[in-house]
Amino acid sequence: MKDRVGLFIPCYIDKFYPNVALSTLKILEKFGYEVIYPLDQTCCGQPMANTGCKDDTKRLALRFVEIFKEFDYIVAPSASCVSMVKNHYEEYIVPTDEYKHIQKSIFEISEFLTDIVKVKEFSVSFPHKVGFHQSCHGLRELNLSVSSELNIPYYSKPLSLLKLIKDIELVKLKRADECCGFGGTFSINEPEISIKMGKDRIKDHLDAGAEYIVGYDSSCLMHLEGIIKSEGYDIKIAHIAEVLAGTVDES
Repeated sequence: MKDRVGLFIPCYIDKFYPNVALSTLKILEKFGYEVIYPLDQTCCGQPMANTGCKDDTKRLALRFVEIFKEFDYIVAPSASCVSMVKNHYEEYIVPTDEYKHIQKSIFEISEFLTDIVKVKEFSVSFPHKVGFHQSCHGLRELNLSVSSELNIPYYSKPLSLLKLIKDIELVKLKRADECCGFGGTFSINEPEISIKMGKDRIKDHLDAGAEYIVGYDSSCLMHLEGIIKSEGYDIKIAHIAEVLAGTVDES
């Protein structure tokens, strides 16, 4: 029996993109893990932290630790929320041994597949031109890929997984690691700037001939999808977990 994995599903995925959650579950079970979804899990507290609600953030952080402390691994289809737990809880709670265990055992799904599972192949096909959107938290806080401003050898954990998918064509973007403009509460406080940044990212994908924008953060993809639908752009979005699981709704 392989290790026990606590499946952490962020709020917006639970409410708006449940297929992303189910796709993550499918992948983890495919590789033999015992996956448990704690029914009493709640928000990780990131929106509260971003708006200065320290007491609320502390309560949610303590609750998260209590719920997930017993698992060998914690996996989520969200780099943003994983980074909140891994990198920012120490600003709100005492770093106990239980929390330090969580820091070491929590992973974004593509990070888990490359670093822990060490996946070498996928038996799914996705015959489309794909542009990959690298969200800021995954890129610069979880180091899922190398930022373009760094003069070091390039790697990308999510792209290495997508390259294992049959029939996929990954297009080359001009600004591969530029922010989409979502930024959580930033999109509420600065909507005009947020939308303009989103349009710029979509244009980069369209200019490259992409049929799909694929990413690892549904929050960023939700922002881009809203602009796509509003403007009538001919492009779709998909989460990397859906592509890897072969569960993308192509309708």
